[in-house]
Amino acid sequence: MIKSIVIKDGSKSQIIDDFDAITTKFVLKNSNVIVSNSTQIEINFLDEIVAFRNHDFTWVQSDDLTIATDFSPKIIKLKNGCYLQPNINIGIWQVSKNNPYQLVWHFYPEYSNPITEYSGINNIKKISSAHSKINLSEDLALLFSKTGGLELSRSKIPFAAIACFTDHCDYDTPENLKIQRTFFKNLDLKVTKGFFLNHFSKRNDNASWQNDKEELRLWQNDGHELCYHSLSQSIKSDDESFSDFRNFTPPLDVIPVWIDHGFQPYNFSLYKNNNFSDQDFENILNRNKIKVLWNYIDCGTASNGILNQLNPKQFTLQTYLNSIQAASFKTKIIKLVKAIIFHFDNDKNRIRNYIDALSAARKLVNSKNPIYLMRFTKSILPVVGVLLKTFLRWDFNKNKSFKAAKFSPLFFDHQINATTFTVFQTIEMVDFINGLSKNNIDLLVREQGVFIAHTYFSVDMKHHHGKLFKESNRLDEQVVQNFTYLSEKINKAQIWNPTLSELLLFYTDYKSVVFDITDEGAIFIKNTTTIPTRAVL
Repeated sequence: MIKSIVIKDGSKSQIIDDFDAITTKFVLKNSNVIVSNSTQIEINFLDEIVAFRNHDFTWVQSDDLTIATDFSPKIIKLKNGCYLQPNINIGIWQVSKNNPYQLVWHFYPEYSNPITEYSGINNIKKISSAHSKINLSEDLALLFSKTGGLELSRSKIPFAAIACFTDHCDYDTPENLKIQRTFFKNLDLKVTKGFFLNHFSKRNDNASWQNDKEELRLWQNDGHELCYHSLSQSIKSDDESFSDFRNFTPPLDVIPVWIDHGFQPYNFSLYKNNNFSDQDFENILNRNKIKVLWNYIDCGTASNGILNQLNPKQFTLQTYLNSIQAASFKTKIIKLVKAIIFHFDNDKNRIRNYIDALSAARKLVNSKNPIYLMRFTKSILPVVGVLLKTFLRWDFNKNKSFKAAKFSPLFFDHQINATTFTVFQTIEMVDFINGLSKNNIDLLVREQGVFIAHTYFSVDMKHHHGKLFKESNRLDEQVVQNFTYLSEKINKAQIWNPTLSELLLFYTDYKSVVFDITDEGAIFIKNTTTIPTRAVL
């Protein structure tokens, strides 16, 4: 069944081409395969790949690039009737219609585990790959069965969709915190709720643990998870900020999740730019039992037809353009330009150019100083260049998945000094009318998909469409209807609504599953697990 296996790691290459004619299991000894982020295993078959198990648990034929990630089934069907899956569901499987005889197994390509690092005096946003060691508990193996495969549920509720909310507390006040909590309690919805530990803010009524811990304890009592959103809303001097970071203590026994906020110098995304050592950062996180980090990576923005983080085809320029057709022409152009710069191109320098151009334009309008015209022109030209390239080759570019969405990362490891932390990636959700519409919720259910939302439930900015709060103390009726519909789907067990830590705990068990195969060709799970499974035919 296998013609050859080529193991590549950087410039090194090893070819295996001596196989038994009939076998149910082929083992790649770890002594022969040193798995790192640059490892790529090319498996060439004698028979054509005729079907690929998709992220939505359906059989599909391969298109230009069909991908299975850590959080999707890895099962293919060969023309000779054999089903193939790995013994460990890690890494990324890739099949292309251009070579239907080849399966490529990656560990892990660029943008499959992206983290943000701000660098230089201008805090230029750079996307780099997480640093992690891949520790295999078993030798990698390929399992061949004539009777079918075995797939895992992504959800504690067997093969249900997953809706997880992580909320940034930038605009929380004591009043709207209570309104939010009551609203979610009535719908029995759970949230991973960010909070500021210290009251240091440009807004006097900004909520914080320092001033509002009684209310935040009620959130925890209602079953929500509390997480750090840095330590304060506004930025102190570097000395004061680092003093806060070095000396803070957890207000509760365990708060494992940290979400970066603003340009706090001790953020996960910024500490290196401020000459803070890996060891110091590691020690402070470990001392405070922080194990899970987020730092400004969204795969895209939730809108009509865009919600499932495991479906890279939802995160394209064409899909996004389709999702904003109801907007005015001016709004469509603004949104599309932002999507190109921040998600499609996603280049650190051009993102900085875009931000600087907007800043210079505002200053030019306010001051009429010609120096800002020069700064605007210098910054906008690279932006115009990439926009022209994108639009002139629209047919070629429109269906390409955004860089941070191509490999559908949800959780991945990142090592800081000697400790391995978990990083999670989100989908931005600021418009709860379109992003959380009934159609989107139904689509999520059909695809048995997943979203980890990056939200601002209490945002009060006028230009935001689809906010939870229509006024300071009144919820938007359409948004309420959408959340109510989501709650109904949860109550019907069509959607699982975990907190982030609950989802990560489930995913940790999911990653530990080891498959094996009997001599008769029946695939089974050889270790103890509570993860729901089902046969695939």
